[in-house]
Amino acid sequence: MELIEQFLGYMQSGGFVMWPLAILVIVLWYALGYRFHTLKRGSNANVRNLVRKFSQGIRSKPKGLIDSAIVAALEVTKEHGANKNTRKLLDDLFAQWVQTLKCYKTTIKTIVIVAPLIGLLGTVSGMIETFDSLASAELFSQSGGIAGGISQALFTTQLGLVVAVPGLIVGRMLDKKSASMELELEQIKDILCSEGVTDEI
Repeated sequence: MELIEQFLGYMQSGGFVMWPLAILVIVLWYALGYRFHTLKRGSNANVRNLVRKFSQGIRSKPKGLIDSAIVAALEVTKEHGANKNTRKLLDDLFAQWVQTLKCYKTTIKTIVIVAPLIGLLGTVSGMIETFDSLASAELFSQSGGIAGGISQALFTTQLGLVVAVPGLIVGRMLDKKSASMELELEQIKDILCSEGVTDEI
């Protein structure tokens, strides 16, 4: 109960923009958690070895996104053979995994950019109120004086940066992993659609 009261007091101290920032925190970490959960590669082996193992039946149960893509691609290749039409079929098949890799990417980037700006808006609003009070000499009657008013105004900037900085760091790490997995999906298509693929794998 005391913790809730402290939280509500902190939210009220920063003004009206604190609640939108709190909502952005929840949305951001949901999006980051979702991307982290979905960007599971599977086996650590390189793509060529994975294609060989799955095609020879050494492995049969996919553990992650790349493994699942290989299993699905092998089924298409066995049914249609290795030709130009198969490449188009694999492009269509892999579209769902590419979409998964990019899911919430724009949302995270938007929140990382917008959160500090909303925090700055709250700070500017707080500073305006502080100087209005100073002009009417009301602030001197309050505890903390000008420093107290400015301190309250800076709460929103603090929360905005708390939202943006971890989101930027974790988001970049996930983007790098996503880009790597997209390249691996292209490698799978190249391996399965190249000439003599059956002998190679």
